[in-house]
Amino acid sequence: MADAAITVEGAEKTYGDKKALNALDLTVARGTVHGVLGPNGAGKTTLVRVLSTLLRPDAGRVEVAGHDVVREAYAVRLRIGLLGQHAALDEELGGRQNLELFGRLHHLGARRARARAGELLERFGLADTGRKAVRQYSGGMRRRLDLAASLITEPQVLFLDEPTTGLDPRGRAEVWSSVRSLVGGGTTVLLTTQYLEEADQLADRISVVDAGRVIAEGTADELKAEAGGDRIDVVLRKAAQLGEAVALLPLTGVTVDTDRRLLSAPVTDRMEALSGVVRALHEAGIEAEDVALRRPTLDEVFLHLTGDDRRVKETV
Repeated sequence: MADAAITVEGAEKTYGDKKALNALDLTVARGTVHGVLGPNGAGKTTLVRVLSTLLRPDAGRVEVAGHDVVREAYAVRLRIGLLGQHAALDEELGGRQNLELFGRLHHLGARRARARAGELLERFGLADTGRKAVRQYSGGMRRRLDLAASLITEPQVLFLDEPTTGLDPRGRAEVWSSVRSLVGGGTTVLLTTQYLEEADQLADRISVVDAGRVIAEGTADELKAEAGGDRIDVVLRKAAQLGEAVALLPLTGVTVDTDRRLLSAPVTDRMEALSGVVRALHEAGIEAEDVALRRPTLDEVFLHLTGDDRRVKETV
């Protein structure tokens, strides 16, 4: 693919008797966000380490920004940025000092490092906090500063390895906004995450990884459609009325959870299904505690694709 920022063909990486990458293939178009979803141990972090030249693949071809990660590792490093799962900031230094330090470590020179630090603090809404010690930053502010540090050299390709793990909803939204602005400026982003919502918000395409392989790929909507698309959930006040509700509701493929007094079914027209269910319950005099439309969760997408009965664990 001529316009690919990342090309992976048959990548393998083995630790002892475990294959972290197992003939993995992946292509990421330039100027896009590509999400990599999967449970803990699926191979996501190993993939990022290979792409960022921190690990050598045992086999396969891996290119980033047009350069081979093994034969041209230095050229790759000049063109990438990396935001790992854990912050790489000095807690006692201020935000500006951290960014200037990263700039000097990347051989920008004192003047250019100062200028770049100022540009990034302004870009990420941290200009007023540049002198404050990082230990005084909120979680979202730290992550934005960490993201700014990964951009100190204006990379063509940026790797984000579970960038919002541990953040509250506000902090997560702040990072999402920053990522969107990056892609708007032409940066290619590879995002690994366990959160379907995060990939849904940010990614142009998503690859689902399990046991070191890509087992499915597509847009968020395409993957959700594979897992059954939208669903409607109805929680009744009385479990005794579940059977009656199943018979009268305008739904097909209904599943019943007696313990939770829950009826669930796939729907195609969200609004029509919602209004039809509410109307039918009202006319029959059946009381509902809750009626809600929802998208499949990462658990449901993953279980549908793998046929496995494991549950994906989210890191909170």
